[in-house]
Amino acid sequence: MLVDLHIHECTFSKDSKNSLKEIVESAKKKGLDGVCITDHDSMGLKETAEKYSKEVNFPIFVGVEVLTNQGDILAFGIDKIPDKKLDAQQFIDYVKELNGVCFSAHPFRNNNRGLEENLLYVKGLDGIEVLNGNTDLKANQKALEYCKILGLQAIGASDSHSEKTLGKYATKLPKWANNLEEFIDVLKLGQCKPAVLEGGGYRILEQF
Repeated sequence: MLVDLHIHECTFSKDSKNSLKEIVESAKKKGLDGVCITDHDSMGLKETAEKYSKEVNFPIFVGVEVLTNQGDILAFGIDKIPDKKLDAQQFIDYVKELNGVCFSAHPFRNNNRGLEENLLYVKGLDGIEVLNGNTDLKANQKALEYCKILGLQAIGASDSHSEKTLGKYATKLPKWANNLEEFIDVLKLGQCKPAVLEGGGYRILEQF
């Protein structure tokens, strides 16, 4: 199952041009089997996305991109965002207490929103975004290096804010997931692999 794990929708991520309908239509055209909505510090689209997912028979998993004191973390499986900004370790612990999963988003992007060297000190991440569609190659390569050093799961995602970039990178799941609960269980297997959209299809980076 190919899923873009990091997409912003325009209702709650004001820097995005993607509507939910456009996201699903674009994802289908590009060969994706599902998408994740991970808006900035908001899960306000969850009910709407779950309803629309059933209407169009296309998996939509809603998570969130939370800015901690050390950088952005993608999380799935929480129902409420903490009322105050937390340290990265505090947020990871919070997600784990709720049996969720979390990933370091674009850890070395040059905008002060990545965990950077804090990757070496936090515990409990389920993986690292080693391919991010809005991050330059050098920063993605550094994320990959740290992912290998730490022995964590590598994921790919577009971090799309417009249709053009959606699906640029994705993640190959080892099993199919029809709902958020199944999706989280699959991510916990630790067997995901990043994928690159090339020539109308996806190339799975099997070395991960």
